[in-house]
Amino acid sequence: MQSLLALSRLIDAINARIGQFASWIVLIVVLISAGNAVVRKTLHISSNGFLEIQWYLFSAMFLLGGAYTLQKNEHIRIDLLSSKLSRRAQAMLEIVCTVLFLFPMCYLIIAYGWPMFMDAWTSGEMSSDNGGLIRWPVILLIPIGFTLLMAQGLSEIIKRLGFIAGVAADPLDKALDPHKEHV
Repeated sequence: MQSLLALSRLIDAINARIGQFASWIVLIVVLISAGNAVVRKTLHISSNGFLEIQWYLFSAMFLLGGAYTLQKNEHIRIDLLSSKLSRRAQAMLEIVCTVLFLFPMCYLIIAYGWPMFMDAWTSGEMSSDNGGLIRWPVILLIPIGFTLLMAQGLSEIIKRLGFIAGVAADPLDKALDPHKEHV
């Protein structure tokens, strides 16, 4: 179990770095958006490329930040039922839901996203808009983002199994108190 917990810490560290990087994309999007607006209003010059890079970067924030959001237990959930359960029962419910819902969804999106990326890559797909950008980088974010999310789901399962087995702290304690050390 200790080797699995080490794997969980590795996945957490990778997704934390990627998630923190994704959070800085917000600033880049704001700067590009503001710069584009200033240039458009003052110089009467517009570029579809600037508009497209904004939605590419928004996609990167969402897709690369999803696993980090799951790690920090900040994803949307309905606690109506689980809040009435013991911590161990909550951990079991999280494991079951991850296996039954998160993993299949991630798998399907990866399975369909990879061929889409390969088609865009091999064809050199470009935006149909004048001055638009190549499409494969943003399409590649789909399988990458959902692979990271699936890996984080595995990490969450490992942490909850460790908690149930009594060899790891309750993963929700960390989520409730962000200053607590990671097990």
